[in-house]
Amino acid sequence: MYRFSAFFYNFVLLSRSIHRNIISIMNTYQISMVPGPVSVSPEVLEAGQINFGSADLEKDYINLYKSTEKSLRKIMQTRNQVVIQTGEGMLALWSALKSCLLPGDKVLALSTGLFGYGIGSMAESIGCEVRTISFGFDETFNDFELIEKAIKEFQPKMITMVQNETPSGTMNPVAEIGMLKEKYEIPLLYVDAVSGIGGSVVKTDEWKIDLCLGASQKCLSAPASMSFLSVSDKAWEIIEEIGYVGYEALFPFRDAVKNAYFPYTPYWHGTAQLHRACELLLKEGLTKTITRHQKVAGYCQDRAMEMGLTLFPAMDAIHSPTVTAIYMPEKISWKKFDTNLRAEGLVVGGNYGYLNGQVFRIGHMGTQANLELVKKAMDIIEHVISLK
Repeated sequence: MYRFSAFFYNFVLLSRSIHRNIISIMNTYQISMVPGPVSVSPEVLEAGQINFGSADLEKDYINLYKSTEKSLRKIMQTRNQVVIQTGEGMLALWSALKSCLLPGDKVLALSTGLFGYGIGSMAESIGCEVRTISFGFDETFNDFELIEKAIKEFQPKMITMVQNETPSGTMNPVAEIGMLKEKYEIPLLYVDAVSGIGGSVVKTDEWKIDLCLGASQKCLSAPASMSFLSVSDKAWEIIEEIGYVGYEALFPFRDAVKNAYFPYTPYWHGTAQLHRACELLLKEGLTKTITRHQKVAGYCQDRAMEMGLTLFPAMDAIHSPTVTAIYMPEKISWKKFDTNLRAEGLVVGGNYGYLNGQVFRIGHMGTQANLELVKKAMDIIEHVISLK
């Protein structure tokens, strides 16, 4: 089994140097197709250009927070409280684990990729007893009998999974896992939906998700400064029982709005930008937004195959509507491919771990889920392939 714990623990640092071999450093991209952080619209950027007062002192911030939470509930399809934190998506992942788990607790980690496996490693670092069910990185959950057997025998406190595996370009069926969670009365279902919320169907309550994790920098197309997660009543009970008090602690947020008192100074600018991003999405309409992502993903995948490229996910996998993973063209290195694309004004995503150098990714999410933009990107890719 491929292990990457050390890699995952240093993910944030490593991700900042993924393009360390690039000849030139760019502050902005002419055509950005990276799978996050995605391009931010002028409207969202503008929302953070105000010289706000202190979020600790002004009622206006409380009203903004409440309005942003209301919008996120609509997008995530939940009645549960949504906690909004200052920090990029990894904060939500750690917050939910540390606030709900103690050393010795049992965690069943379902994995089809780097993040699915990595969440299990994170739980192990807390001292939990972790059992991981690993499917291929180019697959989606395809053996529910195996999963059910493990749930029945292991009786975990928490089941963890990733709804949309960004490095692999795959999606996992959450509803079926939610049904099994309910059937065997498992206390918590933890779902990383960071790169799916706003670009794919996420039914938090219907799927029985207790902790649904999201972030600003993917489909919502805001700066990488905010994370958020929905918390079920059952999760709040466990969070109160655990009493975790670290920076990532969720419990202080339970009554933060009611008491107008947050555990640390909120980031007013980031909240304002997240709020505007939610407004833009809901103005378009959630159904229309998801349909747009599906249409663009279908075009991207069809066009790649027309060029003779091979999609990374297996044929029976569920392809992501927000990111397409593709095997590298033959006889060209990632370094050269990336350099040639950049020379034409296009930047796509590389990959991590054992996928590094083998698979590249096109991030058609949020503002980048634009058919004309993707057409331009695929034209450039086709041109660069013809030069190799």
